[in-house]
Amino acid sequence: MKKFSIFLLIMIAFVGFTSCEHDDDVVFTAQPDPEGIVFMSSTAESYTLTSETANNIAERFVWSEVDFDAPTTVTYELQGSSDADFSSFNIIGTTGENNLGVTVSQFMSLAMEAGLDNDPETEMPNAGDIYFRVRAYAGTDGSNGLNATSEVMSLRVVLPEAVIEEEENPTKMNLFFVGDATAAGWNNNNNNTPMFRDPENDNIFNFTGRFAGGDDVEGFKLLEMLGAWQPQWGGTDGTLGVNPGDASDPAAFGVDDDAYYTLSLNTDDMTYTFEAMDASAATVYDMVGIIGTATTGTDEGWNDDMDMTQSDFDSHIWYMNDVELFDGELKFRANNAWDVSWGASTPISGQGANANDPNIPVSAGVYDIWFNDLTARYILIPAGE
Repeated sequence: MKKFSIFLLIMIAFVGFTSCEHDDDVVFTAQPDPEGIVFMSSTAESYTLTSETANNIAERFVWSEVDFDAPTTVTYELQGSSDADFSSFNIIGTTGENNLGVTVSQFMSLAMEAGLDNDPETEMPNAGDIYFRVRAYAGTDGSNGLNATSEVMSLRVVLPEAVIEEEENPTKMNLFFVGDATAAGWNNNNNNTPMFRDPENDNIFNFTGRFAGGDDVEGFKLLEMLGAWQPQWGGTDGTLGVNPGDASDPAAFGVDDDAYYTLSLNTDDMTYTFEAMDASAATVYDMVGIIGTATTGTDEGWNDDMDMTQSDFDSHIWYMNDVELFDGELKFRANNAWDVSWGASTPISGQGANANDPNIPVSAGVYDIWFNDLTARYILIPAGE
């Protein structure tokens, strides 16, 4: 009986050893998922991309799970490209889940690679397509060759073009006369006559008019702001000088005689000319005024003139202060009639010709208005400048 028991124990041990050897020989062969991998998420017709929402989730991509028929980790890699053929692509992210959120900024990076931008001044489009696909592979490094890739999904994206806000009446430099050769005298805030700025070049100024002169007259200077002595402009022998506020004041422009002169200066190249002219044959008007829709905001503005004030110092200079104007148009005309009138196509400043001139475009605001009937130059200075 003892021998039988020992034999039975030996047989049980042998069977157990054989079973263990068999278990060690089991091999699992992973296989590609015959159903592949497909996107399951619904997408929008288009995606609007802005820098303000850059950190927001633009889309959460969802795809089917892959089964490689083996007890192995599956990694999903979402890829994005600016080309449908994925000749080059970016790895948006990897995950062990079957979904991944993608931010607006990641969409925008692909959009810029696709040549899109939101600049209205370039020829590049602001709308187009970007592309995505998802790749699944066994393991965590993708090096074993067992993988599956979805079909390409295209998404329409739009980068709203930036709105360029332009000031209707941008602040421009003005130059006002001061000095004993001018109407204001040496008072820096005495309704000082301005120069007329060129409508095409903000660095060029012109003025034709009377200047007092003589041995006992110092001359004149130019100020950029009424009530302030700097910035202050002067000149000698055709060269401009300026004290912006931290230097010595320039010399005054000299005036030899009490007469009419034309002053032209360029603040860019710092040069000027000052030449006498004969105004003896020029017409002296009884009245000059403005007329047009800008005076009332309606077509009624074409019915009556708003009269300007004639300078006591120079009968060819006309002005009106703190005038409220409306969006519209206006012209200057003499003696409340259309026999002599002036207009131009440029707002704020310009020069008419009394030759069926166009109406001057005006933006609503309060202005000081100056007109020179010798040259038909005009300037509208927003109140407070």
